[in-house]
Amino acid sequence: MHVEHHPLVHDFPELRQELQRLRQQDAQFSRQADEYEALDKRICRIEDGVELLDDVTLQALKLSRVALKDDLARQLKRAGGQCCGCGNGCKG
Repeated sequence: MHVEHHPLVHDFPELRQELQRLRQQDAQFSRQADEYEALDKRICRIEDGVELLDDVTLQALKLSRVALKDDLARQLKRAGGQCCGCGNGCKG
């Protein structure tokens, strides 16, 4: 079974420029993005059967991936001049 990766650039194509800029200019964002990409690849390896891990630990990894992606998405949206989803209509 082949499992699809969820790279940030494919999930946020409209924020591609902000993603590239933040990766270059914001060390913390860049580290988080790298951590997300590594975690996503690991989850795919586990789901493909390349790496073995119990279901409970896999679910914990998936929850971590979602939380990390949500945080990165908020940062990307703020960088793109959009509301980060806070409900207050912020503009970066």
